[in-house]
Amino acid sequence: MADKYLLRVTVGPSYDPASHQVVAVNTSHPTTISSTLGDALVSVRIQNYRGLPRGSPSTSSYFSQAPHTHDQYSIGFSFVPRRNIAGKSLVFGNDFDHPIRDRIPPGFSAAFRIVKWAIDPGLDGDVYADKPYLYGNALSSINVLNIGPKVSERNPNSGWSMESEHVDNPIKEGGYEGGRELRETLQIPDDAAARQKWFLGGHDRLDNWQWEEGRLYKADFFNPYLDFNEFALKLPGFSLKVLGYLGGEDYLRHVIASIREYVLKDKDTDEILFVVVFSLIPKEQIEEEEAVAPPPQDPKADGSNTKTFEPKADDLD
Repeated sequence: MADKYLLRVTVGPSYDPASHQVVAVNTSHPTTISSTLGDALVSVRIQNYRGLPRGSPSTSSYFSQAPHTHDQYSIGFSFVPRRNIAGKSLVFGNDFDHPIRDRIPPGFSAAFRIVKWAIDPGLDGDVYADKPYLYGNALSSINVLNIGPKVSERNPNSGWSMESEHVDNPIKEGGYEGGRELRETLQIPDDAAARQKWFLGGHDRLDNWQWEEGRLYKADFFNPYLDFNEFALKLPGFSLKVLGYLGGEDYLRHVIASIREYVLKDKDTDEILFVVVFSLIPKEQIEEEEAVAPPPQDPKADGSNTKTFEPKADDLD
């Protein structure tokens, strides 16, 4: 059934599809997001990608570098909060905008236990709710966390921008320009897995942490278990194909099957930093849209100004 659909990835500052931009998957061009909670750059990489936009690279050099040679996808992002966020409040995870209780496949409970045991012990949620969710605290769920400088204290004329800090290479655990000192002060382990386990060790550690207004953070979330091309969960000794349980082919033919996958939000205020949505679009729907779409216009034909926009540092404000 999966070969009848193409994957489209969008990201935006809210659940409203009108606020979303199509992500250039597997490229070095991150998507810029601004919300009331902060400013972010988001990159999505998917191994063996077959989706939109047409002509997207099928892979990224990211997957040829250790330790990502077996990973299926990555959501890498840099962000600067616009206000302080309590350590216990910022969560990262999945949610849906509609009930799925009648479409939960057999074996889900076993899969969830494996996920909590092998991937994220801090994961919590309710898949039987009217708006199902699975969230983990960002400090223990994010695979890699790099703490950067207080960019709000930089000279506005320095030429700094978040784009200048963004790199296409995999993000490394650690800190720099004040970020490392912060880790040492709070006695946060240098190793990524140890840091995740450390923040699961007690609420006092979350209480002592604060996502600081104006500080740059870089993060990466990845794993080898979720295959977005097949919409399948592939755990050690266990495989679960989700697509067949999302309502069947007839249902999907008329309704875009989308998982509101990976939201970064303040769970106490419900403020969102960004939402990444993975949607399966029927190929026949795409072909119909392309058939009626107007051909691209040459901007030079009407004498319009073709000067490229160059964002400045204060454009993030």
